[in-house]
Amino acid sequence: MSAPAIPPATSPLDPDRYPQGDFFICDILDAAPKGDMAPMEHPIFSLSTRPEHRRRRYENGPNWIEVRPSDEGLATIHDRDVLIFCISQLVAAMNEGREPSRYVRFNASDLLRATNRAGGGAGYERLQAAFARLQGTQIVTNIVTGGQEITTAFSLIDQVRIVRRTDGGRMVEVEAKLSDWTWNAIRAHEVLTLHRDYFRLRKPLERRVYEIARKHCGLQPEWRISLGKLHLKCGSASDLRVFRQQVARIAAADAEHAHMPDYAVELAENDMVIFRLRREAPLFEVEVGRLAPETYPEARALAPGWDVYAIEADWRRWCEAEEIEPRNPERHFLKFCASWAGKRGRA
Repeated sequence: MSAPAIPPATSPLDPDRYPQGDFFICDILDAAPKGDMAPMEHPIFSLSTRPEHRRRRYENGPNWIEVRPSDEGLATIHDRDVLIFCISQLVAAMNEGREPSRYVRFNASDLLRATNRAGGGAGYERLQAAFARLQGTQIVTNIVTGGQEITTAFSLIDQVRIVRRTDGGRMVEVEAKLSDWTWNAIRAHEVLTLHRDYFRLRKPLERRVYEIARKHCGLQPEWRISLGKLHLKCGSASDLRVFRQQVARIAAADAEHAHMPDYAVELAENDMVIFRLRREAPLFEVEVGRLAPETYPEARALAPGWDVYAIEADWRRWCEAEEIEPRNPERHFLKFCASWAGKRGRA
């Protein structure tokens, strides 16, 4: 007589109600803000605080971009906070050697805190409206990101889904699928670090002006652009006369309060807008994760007799100054060690 079948053991654990699957979980709450370069260079986001439904087209040499609104209107520069949050998380994870994904899952309250947005019911409603505009706005462009040119119409976010809500109706977790355009830029490290005070800038035009300065001035002591060219790059719907007044007010406020991050802004009499890197501005945050433990014996072999941890500190400072985020930090550090020791050996 055969033994009775034994039923499978029941796990003492509760089931995983939210398995990660293909989703990347955003969990690096202090990640340095990162923005992809193409929207810094080209006017994609609306500067209006009201729904904007005009179709816009911008041309710069051989590059062109057309932005088409949905019924909810064009995505705004404040909506861009969602993309900056996702990009920041993914880049930070890549710097730690983790595998990113264009499918991201995040806690809505974490996004609100990281981007200095108000919470409460109104904050969550504004966030949900941002998702709708990001998904509804259509982009057609020949601008290349990550070595790929995407010429079909695409959304800034391909898909958004609220995973669950509290009893009060507040969104808690969100799933988003980034566009190929944004994803290619992340994979190619076509991103720049933004000052955390970017999220504290109240006026949409201030944010846009800062983005342009960040892209073009960088770490140069000074960069100049004509008011007319800045007007085009900002994508402002105001005429040039009104735009001049708006920039003049930003420059006057900055002269009094030095509130613009990283760069002082001046409007000269000849209608040139001048950006100057602030001397007191800290080095831009560059995230280089912890090195693998086995890296240090190799570093000692390349720089015998030297303190490899002191060399590592110099390497990290150099990466900050040059805004370098190596794809392979261990290999990059070892190459730095060899160069560092070689220069001192010749001294």
